[in-house]
Amino acid sequence: MAVARVSEIVASSSKGFDDAVKEGFHRASKTLRGITGIEITKFQAKVEGNKLKEYRVHMNVTFILED
Repeated sequence: MAVARVSEIVASSSKGFDDAVKEGFHRASKTLRGITGIEITKFQAKVEGNKLKEYRVHMNVTFILED
């Protein structure tokens, strides 16, 4: 029987939401082993001078706990 844990990650990118998701997953995978899925729970953007400057995503990363 497997036991999983969920950790919330917040990632950002100046390129777009897709890149923010990839960056967040890439960084999480350096520390967390056994990742089985991610859920994007929130999208945000930072605006300066009527321009989008930063794209942010909140994601839940699910991974299996080791014995």
